Amino acid sequence: MSFPLALAAVLTGATNSQLRSWKSKGLIVPEISASRPLLYSFRDLVWLRTLVFLRSRTSLQRISVARVTLDLVDLTDHPSKYRFATDGKTIVVDDGAGQVIDLVRRPGQADSFTFEEISEAFQDFRGRDVVDFRRPSKHIEVELRRLGGWPTIEGTRIPYDLVNGLVDNRTLFARDIPDYYPSVSVEAAEDAILFAEKVRMAGVR
Repeated sequence: MSFPLALAAVLTGATNSQLRSWKSKGLIVPEISASRPLLYSFRDLVWLRTLVFLRSRTSLQRISVARVTLDLVDLTDHPSKYRFATDGKTIVVDDGAGQVIDLVRRPGQADSFTFEEISEAFQDFRGRDVVDFRRPSKHIEVELRRLGGWPTIEGTRIPYDLVNGLVDNRTLFARDIPDYYPSVSVEAAEDAILFAEKVRMAGVR
């Protein structure tokens, strides 16, 4: 499954300018397509989400140093595989084999976090709200085993954008969606439309 830039921005909290800047710096180069259109993998989304979370707690300079060090210490898996921690002054990584490596300076105490914590809603370094990764909107869910992580209507395999694409507010309205998809409530259909608009607006920033 590939995720376009606007949807990646909404789900991870990264802005369009950050996504392009981080690509040019080598922090995160989209796995699926690194040229226009930029297309990210689900693994990329996890790493992007981690970057935004780290950025809310430490400087981009330290994050950049940590990213370079990842390669130098031969941690060659996709960054989304590792568990990171920061105390604001350094960044450490758990290589998954029980070894904790300081990526910026001398080892020390650090507050670690799990992906479950990163998935929860938080505020970025500018104080902007970042959506809950697994529940980016009231009736929208993100599950890796469901359509490869593409956002769907809660409890279904129906993509949010399919519902949005059906509603034209001339021949078909949100209230009509349950006639076609009984598992989708009117409220969920309306939420899918709002989420699609949020993604659209993220794409024009």
